[in-house]
Amino acid sequence: MRRGRPQKISEEFGREAVRLASDPKRSVSELSRELGVSVTRLRNWIRTVPLDKPTSAGRVRSLEEQVRRLSRENARLREAREFLKKAMAFFARERR
Repeated sequence: MRRGRPQKISEEFGREAVRLASDPKRSVSELSRELGVSVTRLRNWIRTVPLDKPTSAGRVRSLEEQVRRLSRENARLREAREFLKKAMAFFARERR
């Protein structure tokens, strides 16, 4: 392995390394040799880039925006349903 200045590695490469490290049949040291990264770097990735969480802030932000939008839509639909219930009751009384 080359000593000196650490090389810049893409986020995608790190995510893929973490995915490969989740295989119980492979050891971290074996995988680090295959990928050409240090064991410490690979362990840091495993610790900081969990597979079940989004890795970019943009995804988190877009999910939060989607939740807010769906919450507003849900509230609007509940109001419409309540209005329709009241209108139906009104017309049912008128009909009698």
